Amino acid sequence: MEIRQQLAALTRYRHIISGAPVAIAVFCDRTVMYNDVKDHQAMGACLQNMLLAAHGLGLGAVWLGEILKSAAEVGRLLGVSSAMELMAVLAIGYPADTGQRSIRKDAEELVLAEF
Repeated sequence: MEIRQQLAALTRYRHIISGAPVAIAVFCDRTVMYNDVKDHQAMGACLQNMLLAAHGLGLGAVWLGEILKSAAEVGRLLGVSSAMELMAVLAIGYPADTGQRSIRKDAEELVLAEF
């Protein structure tokens, strides 16, 4: 079985990984981290920048975090050292136009207070 399909089997969102031509597993090297909060925030920014770059290229991309429940299995499947902490898997491809539209809250609903 192709590695990407084995990776897909480790998440309930397997259809997303299976349907995408590219899946990128993003890891953080715990041996070079010096502050958990800062380094995890940096990885979140890295992932967001990857999503924005994909969008800028006309690609669709999905940040899959649910796969973290299978982090140890992902590491073994990909032959990654246990010092590497799985942050997410990004599925990237050309999006199918399903006509689906998300409903987002207005910023006013999300701001707690203005100063």
